[in-house]
Amino acid sequence: MTQANTREQLRQIEGKLFAGRLVSRAIFRTLRDEIRSGTLLETIQESRKHKTLAFPYEPTYAELLETRARENPSRPFLRFENQRIDLLDFNRSANAVAKGLRSLGAQPGDVCAIMSGNCPEFLYSFFATQKLGMGAVPVNTGLMGDGLTYLLDHSQARFLIVHRANLEQIFSVRKKLKHVKEIIVITEGASDTPLPRALPRVEDFLHTYSNAPDPRVGINPESVSLLLYTSGTTGHPKGVVYKYRDSNTRKMRLLGNLLYDKGEVLYTCLPLFHANALLLSTMQSLNMGHELALGRKFSASRFWEEVSNLGGTTFNTLGAMIPILLKQPPGPYDRKHSVRVVVSAACPANAWREYEDRFGVRLIEAYAAVDGGGFLTLNMGNAPVGSIGKPLGGGRYRLVAENGAEAGPNEPGELQVWKGKSRDSQVEYYRNEEATKKKTSDGWLRTGDLLTRDEKGYLYFVGRNTDSMRRRGENVSAYEVETVINKHPDVLESAVFGIPSELGEDDIMAMIVPIEGRKVDPAAVHKFLQGKLAKYAIPRFIEVTDELPKTGTHRVQKNDLRARGPSAATWDADKAAPKRKTGAA
Repeated sequence: MTQANTREQLRQIEGKLFAGRLVSRAIFRTLRDEIRSGTLLETIQESRKHKTLAFPYEPTYAELLETRARENPSRPFLRFENQRIDLLDFNRSANAVAKGLRSLGAQPGDVCAIMSGNCPEFLYSFFATQKLGMGAVPVNTGLMGDGLTYLLDHSQARFLIVHRANLEQIFSVRKKLKHVKEIIVITEGASDTPLPRALPRVEDFLHTYSNAPDPRVGINPESVSLLLYTSGTTGHPKGVVYKYRDSNTRKMRLLGNLLYDKGEVLYTCLPLFHANALLLSTMQSLNMGHELALGRKFSASRFWEEVSNLGGTTFNTLGAMIPILLKQPPGPYDRKHSVRVVVSAACPANAWREYEDRFGVRLIEAYAAVDGGGFLTLNMGNAPVGSIGKPLGGGRYRLVAENGAEAGPNEPGELQVWKGKSRDSQVEYYRNEEATKKKTSDGWLRTGDLLTRDEKGYLYFVGRNTDSMRRRGENVSAYEVETVINKHPDVLESAVFGIPSELGEDDIMAMIVPIEGRKVDPAAVHKFLQGKLAKYAIPRFIEVTDELPKTGTHRVQKNDLRARGPSAATWDADKAAPKRKTGAA
């Protein structure tokens, strides 16, 4: 037996013990919570009725905040730069913004868009909408022009809270907006910020209504609490509907009991307009009685320094964050931190151990989606490296191959989750009945994600359906090609996509970002891939660029890259290859 195999077996044993301990603790804590709240019997009855874990009542986000502030007002909740904010002050600030919105005519059922980078005022504004029974729409700060106009019009937002840094984007489309009646500005204390006209400021609300009590408004549990628009890498983004009855705060406690110890500090630098930062970090911190450490944005060079300074003990990663951090030169903060566990999404298998060993953390791989119907998997070290594990709670699912049949072992297939025929169990897209119906067919929810399943039932993420390419009669996964390209010592990250071929099917193109201070030769990359990928999977077109176009959630906007296609700066393997001699030698 090789040393590598021995290490893998030891890791599997350690992982099973680790996972088993967490699961046992999570179940115990969840039962304890239900007993304390006097709802254990109702929870058992609801779970039997729905044949899955279900709770008779889920407190709204606002109710959760008010309860926590009432129970322990002096408990620290938010760390942001040099600020430390306890639950009492946080709740008072949310009340002040709610009072300010009401003074402008806000009513339950109105929609309020929030366009801001990470800051406490974003969170005050969000919780203010929840206290008033409004629908909150977090807006990607990278949107502008027609894309921004579409989202604000489609959401029918009457109120818009916008950071001063994004005012120019708003005023460039202001005359096109059909529904926005009130614009409120976040200045973050910069009172001298010049505004185009006398716009109300969130900071004015915080000062004027600093002693406002918790609002008392009637909230319809069937009304929209939150609209989370998908990134829109293809076509217009779709707004996923969260209703006030759908907070899932108690169900999320089970996940929190599984992942976290007491006294955790959940760090996030992911954008608050994304579900990960807003729900899995902010709401989970509040839910579990932990602190939230909020960074403004992801910075690879300052990441570990900020985590250390804010005292983070756990955080979530998305996309290429882990490979990008591994490409950074060793620094004094690599192990000068208090992080215990990192919850990752789509960590490349080859980076897993290196990341754990270098930074002294434990990785837990997770899979979920905003419009995934609650399907969740975890690999807590009890599954092979690179696997996303198995469904939490044993949910019913299937993998459907391109031909419509169920995929076999190690064969890619679209993940489809059984939701049944009940309307309440469906994913709803706001004002898009066609997309809502298309999302679920005969009780099966289509995720659009390609997965494989090995002989033992462990799942592996392959990519999006739209990331699958067809070349020389073979299906090619963009994710797999990117993973190999990113192993090149001079490559920071890459994006691989298909473009129409003159011969039908797809030609494969790769956009590559080099590590700062290094140069990447496309021909050298092409040579590097020989023997590491099947010949049909090696990109024909390679181009080096300073950066990739991304959504605020670090997802590469491949639709933009496909539309642009090759340019004069693109290296073409077919033109670079030496022509074969014809005739007699």
